[in-house]
Amino acid sequence: MSGANQSFVSKSLLSAQPAPASEKGPWHWAKKNLFATPKDVVLTVLAVALLAWAIPHLVDWLFVHAVWNGTDRTFCATTVQGGTQPDGWNAACWAFVRAKFLVFMFGLYPPDERWRPILVAILMIIGFAPLLIPSAPRKGLNAIIAFFVLPVISFFLLHGGFGLETVETERWGGLLVTLVIAFVAIAVSFPFGILLALGRRSKMPVVRMLCVIFIEIIRGVPLITVLFMASYMLPLFMPQGWTVDKLLRAVVGVSIFTSAYMAEVIRGGLQAVPKGQFEGADSLGLGYWQKMRLIVLPQAIKLVIPGIVNTYIGMFKDTSLVAIIGMFDLLGIVRQNFSDANWASAVTPVTGLIFAGFTFWLFCFAMSRYSGFVERHLDTGHKR
Repeated sequence: MSGANQSFVSKSLLSAQPAPASEKGPWHWAKKNLFATPKDVVLTVLAVALLAWAIPHLVDWLFVHAVWNGTDRTFCATTVQGGTQPDGWNAACWAFVRAKFLVFMFGLYPPDERWRPILVAILMIIGFAPLLIPSAPRKGLNAIIAFFVLPVISFFLLHGGFGLETVETERWGGLLVTLVIAFVAIAVSFPFGILLALGRRSKMPVVRMLCVIFIEIIRGVPLITVLFMASYMLPLFMPQGWTVDKLLRAVVGVSIFTSAYMAEVIRGGLQAVPKGQFEGADSLGLGYWQKMRLIVLPQAIKLVIPGIVNTYIGMFKDTSLVAIIGMFDLLGIVRQNFSDANWASAVTPVTGLIFAGFTFWLFCFAMSRYSGFVERHLDTGHKR
């Protein structure tokens, strides 16, 4: 009897079979995602028709008939005949962007000293690459170098030190200011956001109340208000005759604002950690900070990676608001150059704004893609 039963038991795994032809390939994908229902068919046809009409016009305006070379506005003010556009239209003026490119990158930073921010960018890439690569060793040492050593070296290189000429922050501008504010805000808001989130969940009433008041007040006002307060009220608390650098005021305002939002993102992750993880850490005899550092926070942060990156993307775009207090970031310096009479034309503002928007999109898209990579590496277990 046992021998008869064994004859029905397979001793080897079946070989993998290919998917049915109807369940793979581009046609199956299109049928599933674009033509699944009559409504999908109508929407797909309308979308294809709209793209077929718009893309040739955009390509013509942006590339085919665009002005790539020129020395002044007369090259961009010349109308173009033919193409997919009506006769007498003006194409994009990329000659304006080419002529002002270094200004868009560095602002009024002295041309002979622009090697300094370029060197800082190279050092930052070298310093942060090991932190961004999961398999790179010595993460603790790399973090110390990236967040403590490199900022000090970068400040002296950019502002003046090591025998270099002093360049006041009023002369900084463009993408340089955008990246400086964004980097400092990211570096400051993450640890402060964690502390605020832990403080809001604290069992000590005074600590919890102070954290709640700080978070709710900052989240309840626009970033413009915070920047105004940092710019005009912060100097009032300084001793007589002291002043605060304008860039430092902007950095403080953006960092404070981002910290409050980061605190709520982290708090959401802490609440998502199962209660059993806290109890398990307590049963092992771990102290509060050991429990948070080794057990709870790694799980909480892993769960809210999309929220963290979303906050940073929003903050990166909001750096353009520093123009209100007299700082010219990338968008601010682009808009400032619209008033250059040598380049004033009908298409100059649109071309400059497209360039600024595309630059912001590149950085935001890179952050989004990297967050997706980190999620896949950590394998959160959520459907993407």
